[in-house]
Amino acid sequence: MTESSPASLRISRVSGKKDLRRFINLPGALYADRKEWRAPLYLERRIHLSEKHNPAFKHLDWQAWIAWQGSRPVGRITAQIDSLRAEQHDDNVGYFGMLEAPDDPQVFELLLTTAENWLRERGMSAVHGPFNLTINDECGLLIDGFDTPPMMMMGHAQAYYKHHLEALGYAKAVDMLAYWIDLAFAHPRPMRRLLDRYGSRIRVRPIERKGYTEELDLLRDIFNDAWANNWGFVPFTQDEFRDMGSTLKFLIADDLVQIAEVDGKAAAFIVGLPNLNEAARDLNGRLLPTGVFKLLWRLKIAFPDTSRVPLMGVRQAFQRGPMGAALAFTVIAAMQTSLYNHGARGCELSWILEDNKGMRDIIESLGGERYKTYRVFQKAL
Repeated sequence: MTESSPASLRISRVSGKKDLRRFINLPGALYADRKEWRAPLYLERRIHLSEKHNPAFKHLDWQAWIAWQGSRPVGRITAQIDSLRAEQHDDNVGYFGMLEAPDDPQVFELLLTTAENWLRERGMSAVHGPFNLTINDECGLLIDGFDTPPMMMMGHAQAYYKHHLEALGYAKAVDMLAYWIDLAFAHPRPMRRLLDRYGSRIRVRPIERKGYTEELDLLRDIFNDAWANNWGFVPFTQDEFRDMGSTLKFLIADDLVQIAEVDGKAAAFIVGLPNLNEAARDLNGRLLPTGVFKLLWRLKIAFPDTSRVPLMGVRQAFQRGPMGAALAFTVIAAMQTSLYNHGARGCELSWILEDNKGMRDIIESLGGERYKTYRVFQKAL
């Protein structure tokens, strides 16, 4: 379906495998001259955008579009409505996502206006984004830190994206931070004191393969409790978390998921991942014919120098006291050892909400440096 558009531009809905292939591959042309760009794995993106294989689509209504200049695809966007968002926040906020475009205000206007109209027609009164596709996926627009490659499951952009969004009436909703830390960091005295004081009550262990499904349900329960009061929170569903866990089980060692127990009850956890983007840096998004073997070797045997902590949580019952800090230090220290022993030398901790002072203070006390900022934008419809 082709929709009306200004000047020589036009926009069409993504429909069918051929369109979806164009949609997934489009960023490659936009970032061709950017040395820090890392092409996502085509198969992973195809699964992510598959209503059959991605359980997030059980609570998403969505549409994707491609902007064209003549016969050449030049931009893309999605719009989505997450029914879990409405249940959690009792509002009519829709999302835009997967935004990619050249430095052309007309292309940005065409893409955003199309997404806004789709959301407005379905009763949405405001739009937030970018979310690719939910808040538990890649989210936020990179607004600084453009000169380093994106880590796995983190987005990338160019400086002009922010300016075009602002010109179209979008404003900051919240910033999310990425920290970089050298994994040889020393444990500061306050950390050692807390661990000495509370260590006898805390046991930290890796995830157990026996009863793996039950372990995943436990992690989801901790995460949904720990993050429940954060900006924009939407809980992971059981299907989503189990789907993610089945992928991690195949890709990473057990000690890259650490669980902390207080008096025998699970209270915190952390997940560390080898940086898939580093491991796939020369594959250009292709796993066949030999890319899959290279990737598995680099992830499981050679192990990348860089890594990322994408998930961490401390139950709310402990968050506001010294035990909460002790739990955070405990799982971070355990993950430091695991990642370093596997061969990683640096780690990104992301994303951290800008107002999460407690976690920011902990990371900065360990030597972590804020090196990227991702912004979620908002606009009334």
